[in-house]
Amino acid sequence: MPASSATVTTEHASRYLQQLCKHWSHRFEVSFDPQQGRIRFREGEVIDLNAEPDRLRVHITAEDASRLPELNRVVESHIVRFAFRETLQFDWA
Repeated sequence: MPASSATVTTEHASRYLQQLCKHWSHRFEVSFDPQQGRIRFREGEVIDLNAEPDRLRVHITAEDASRLPELNRVVESHIVRFAFRETLQFDWA
């Protein structure tokens, strides 16, 4: 299954993980705790998040590879909005 990942350096990884999961919990199937989260978008589209003390790891899978750039953009833009006090760098691979 096509996938993309990014590791973002931040001391607030757990906060951003939880904010993103809570934000989308009214629209999608979401499960999370302070260290990990999973958001199920459309059929076959999943966002996995892992918070470490100094970084947030984001892993996105999609059945259709053409959807990955849009999913990357949507996830990144939401997290950047939550992190308005710091500048985050996403290097998608």
